[in-house]
Amino acid sequence: MKEGYVLKSNQKPDGDALEKINRYTRREFSAEEIYTFSVVLCDNEIDRDCERFAVEALEKLAVLFVGKTGIFNHSMQTQNQTARIYDCAVERDGERTTEAGEPYCRLVARAYLPKSDKNRDLILELDSGIKKEVSVGCAVKKVTCSICGADLKKGGCAHGKGKSYGGKTCCAVLSEPTDAYEWSFVAVPAQREAGVIKNFSTENAEEVEKTLALANGEITLSAEQAHRLSKRLEALKERAECGKLYRGELENSFVKYAGIAQPEIPARTAARVAAEMELGDLKCFEKAYRKKAEEVLPLAPQLAAARRAGDPGFNAEFRI
Repeated sequence: MKEGYVLKSNQKPDGDALEKINRYTRREFSAEEIYTFSVVLCDNEIDRDCERFAVEALEKLAVLFVGKTGIFNHSMQTQNQTARIYDCAVERDGERTTEAGEPYCRLVARAYLPKSDKNRDLILELDSGIKKEVSVGCAVKKVTCSICGADLKKGGCAHGKGKSYGGKTCCAVLSEPTDAYEWSFVAVPAQREAGVIKNFSTENAEEVEKTLALANGEITLSAEQAHRLSKRLEALKERAECGKLYRGELENSFVKYAGIAQPEIPARTAARVAAEMELGDLKCFEKAYRKKAEEVLPLAPQLAAARRAGDPGFNAEFRI
């Protein structure tokens, strides 16, 4: 998790700002109808997950975040929409240096919301500093080791995040952002000053597994990596259970139809053969034996038309 904060609120939009805001509205709003504020979304400092943005990534995010909506606690529901970013830019502080030795840069956005009865409490909380902390969600294409430049999305390296090598702290450098999802007001942000919630998919969890497989010695996982790996294992365990049930049903079906099609094969032998088969082969043989069994003994439904009118014991009335 990475976080930012509200920088300045209750700014009256000037003509240029109002023009940018009205690009997103369905009618022209006046400056008196609009409440605006500035918010630091993320920066290039090393965060608690030992990750940092490349400056070029911040510049790309400045474009991607324009127009994105603000919500609460990353809950992506329509009723949680609160504000929208109408402008975004990278600010540089020439007097400050990051832990990585770079000039400090931060991504600052300008956001707006309409003045209304619904928003009165939120505006008060913004002005009083109660609603201040924010975090944002985005995706990046490239993650590299700050020490050796290894592509961490394709596998690990010998360096551990958070450890020092030659006086330099190892971290993952995030670059080439591909999307900016949203930004949220949160109660307890994870980062010191600014940052982003990195959105991890199942594919990212698989990358963690690959890193573990390639590791030759000790490796370090962040809390977020450990969490998503745990979620991945839970999902795999659930799928495995479903697969186990499916295979059991398939093996039973194979044994049943094999017994009908080739009664000379003992059921115990058929069951042992089924257990040794790969799933694809088992499906193929089950299908073939089922077809053969239907030729030997038609597998008609219980209420099929086999009991035709005129047959002994035929009764046209039945209940299900």
